Amino acid sequence: MLGKLIDVNNHKTTSEAIGFYIVSLMILIGFSTLLFHVLGMAGIVSGVGTFFEGGTMHTLVGTGFVLVLSTMILSGRKLTSDLFSILLVITGVYLAFTTSIILGMIPVTLLTIVKK
Repeated sequence: MLGKLIDVNNHKTTSEAIGFYIVSLMILIGFSTLLFHVLGMAGIVSGVGTFFEGGTMHTLVGTGFVLVLSTMILSGRKLTSDLFSILLVITGVYLAFTTSIILGMIPVTLLTIVKK
């Protein structure tokens, strides 16, 4: 069931897209927290804080996650020539970097609803 929720190649209904949004955020929070905990224990980074504080490092990792996930959706569903889809990716990356990752994931979720 989890595999179907995070599959980026299939068209999703609205309820599946909401599930995709929630699962993607949980994966991002878990990955980001684990990554910075390990890097903090190794002495590479210090004073990162928590994911919800919106520190610089978490913002950079989250923005990269939004960019990679959007690119996987575009290439997997062959939407690279669709201007609306590309604008959604640009909007998502911009919102993820300037405001919050939680808001930046909304255009990425909308990409899963767009038909080919």
